[in-house]
Amino acid sequence: MYAVVHTGGKQVRVAPNDVVDVEKLETAVGEQVTLDRVLMVRTEDATRVGTPFVEGAKVVCRVLEQGRGEKIRGFTYKPKKNIRRRFGHRQAYTKLLVEEIQA
Repeated sequence: MYAVVHTGGKQVRVAPNDVVDVEKLETAVGEQVTLDRVLMVRTEDATRVGTPFVEGAKVVCRVLEQGRGEKIRGFTYKPKKNIRRRFGHRQAYTKLLVEEIQA
């Protein structure tokens, strides 16, 4: 059994006992999170595809960690103008443990 959920502007395929990183959610570590924007659910006998979301389906997860990813370094310049700029970015994420899929 697996599901495809929409969170943080992205689609994530999840199955029970999976650990996934998603865009930062404003919840504390150890709390339970319900993702109800389920796009598709695949069970042993059938596949349900939503228009756009599957009604009554939700994914229950537990927050394992709040963190930030690796630093990405960038550099921009404008030729012949002596303009140079360096920048860095670290994307915040939430690590989730998928406990169950309710279809």
